[in-house]
Amino acid sequence: MTLIFDPLNLSDESAYQKWRELKLRAYSCGGHESIVDIEGDKPDPAELHKIQSACSQFNYSIYRLNNAESGTKHFVHETGSLLGLQHLDGNLCSDEDNITSIQVVDKGRHAVYIPYTDRKLTWHTDGYYNKESKTIRAMILHCVRPAQSGGENLMLDHEMAYIQLRDENPRFIEAFLQSDALTIPPNIESGKEIRGAQSGPVFTMDSQSSSLHMRFSARTRNIEWKDNSITGEAVDCMKGLLNSNNPYVITYRMQAGEGIIANNVLHNRTAFIDSEAVDEKRLLYRARYYDRVNEVASRQS
Repeated sequence: MTLIFDPLNLSDESAYQKWRELKLRAYSCGGHESIVDIEGDKPDPAELHKIQSACSQFNYSIYRLNNAESGTKHFVHETGSLLGLQHLDGNLCSDEDNITSIQVVDKGRHAVYIPYTDRKLTWHTDGYYNKESKTIRAMILHCVRPAQSGGENLMLDHEMAYIQLRDENPRFIEAFLQSDALTIPPNIESGKEIRGAQSGPVFTMDSQSSSLHMRFSARTRNIEWKDNSITGEAVDCMKGLLNSNNPYVITYRMQAGEGIIANNVLHNRTAFIDSEAVDEKRLLYRARYYDRVNEVASRQS
């Protein structure tokens, strides 16, 4: 499912209603909760098609490896490449290969960032603090070892969030299209600025794929929303959508050998309890890309 209208043009109500109907029809079939089983060490053409089809309709796909031990970084690299994901995003905490090993870290740079603790992660899209030239369009999150308990991932297709916001009040979309709607202050470590402030809209049209892109974080610290009433109302509405009562939010706790491939949908992670054994502690691989997952077919009209 890809865009067949310009979501930045709120005056085209007819095109919006047609696109909305297609999105809702896809979700009514329940395919957004399906899991793609991968029998070999990498997805075969039929399995790739299922992943691409899910990402086209729902912007994410959950997969399960038949052999969990084959879920190495090589698997992540190769699967990404097969899906058209070529340009990895390096970041402060990524490994040398630009794939990040996400696990609890007690000291050093990693320890100050929530993903490397056992605490919950609030709702966000990846790279919301990046500059436009480093927009995160897709990600792979692969589970090597789950936590002893907890650590569930919740996801919401950002296109469904757009629909729910627009149906509630089109002015919420207007507010989220403003160039100064959301500002992330500079990242400063030991008195040194390592990333400048980043301002921009919440919703944009991705220039590479002509698809809707969302930039959002539900955090309450180190974030600045435009100071007017309609933006505040839009943020409150958005946060209200991010709960388990929303029928389009899914919750999934990945087991070893399972993963999520997504066009940077809204997601979070619950808190967890780790194993006491070092070789049994929670470990995930995260690859973030400047590309989107390849479409399975031409855009619908």
